[in-house]
Amino acid sequence: MRMRVWVALGTIYVVWGSTFLAIAVVVRDLPPFFAMSFRHLIAGSLLFAWVWFRRKGPLELGWRQWGAAAIFGGCLFLVSHGALAWAQQEVPSGIAALLVGTIPIWFAVLAWLFFGERLGGRALVGLVLGFAGLALLVDPTGERGAKPLGALVIVIGAFTWAAGSLWSRSLPLPKDTLLAAAMGMLCGGSLLFLTAGVTGELDDVHFTRDALAATLYMVVVGSLVGFIAYVWLLKNAPASTVSTYAYVNPIVALFLGWTFNEEVITGRTLVAAAAIVVGVALMVSRPTAEPAPRREPALAEK
Repeated sequence: MRMRVWVALGTIYVVWGSTFLAIAVVVRDLPPFFAMSFRHLIAGSLLFAWVWFRRKGPLELGWRQWGAAAIFGGCLFLVSHGALAWAQQEVPSGIAALLVGTIPIWFAVLAWLFFGERLGGRALVGLVLGFAGLALLVDPTGERGAKPLGALVIVIGAFTWAAGSLWSRSLPLPKDTLLAAAMGMLCGGSLLFLTAGVTGELDDVHFTRDALAATLYMVVVGSLVGFIAYVWLLKNAPASTVSTYAYVNPIVALFLGWTFNEEVITGRTLVAAAAIVVGVALMVSRPTAEPAPRREPALAEK
């Protein structure tokens, strides 16, 4: 069992850390909102078909469930993933991963503001370190970090991911986590497609071999394999162990961006990465933390 846990953990470490590089490859050739809609519509359809086949009967879904999925998918996939893909047209994948890696910090802040959870001294130190790391990643010239607009868009997406995840606890989503995730991806993908149409992206769609390969990787490996490993871990490993993905993924993304995408890692980036990773680790390890709500596997996926 211990070996299986480590294999599953290694899977989500590498898989979800590598999706930032895959997004960077995709948005070179495909418009960002269309690229994300293409990914989520395919992944959502495959996952929904698998759940349907496994049930061997009607799913009995109504407008309330689909409406909840639209809110859930709109927050996590339209706003968060759409913002990430749009920003990654200019922001390096490693820095984008560090900015997204602040999601557990936003979880803690929102839980403190709206659910009355106490932060404690450890969490406050983590909060300060996390925001200090964010500040170091922003550079108006874009030479030693992310330009302010790109960084802001990604941080808003990270905040929306946390807010939508917490909101999903009170939404009438199906109890089946895979079904809820599939519905969220289908609704989010549909909203992304509508956004692509409104913004005129559909006129600029040009499929290339690299874009298709990276999209296929995100669908099969990033969404499906990552989900299976994550759901299995939630049932067979402590939450504190599962939550370690939050500070391992950015490091994996930094390394892959440097190795395969010729992204420059400066001393300033390394200091910012250390501050964010340590800050997130403190937030995740606090006694009252809930880094990844157990109801939805989609809450951690990138």
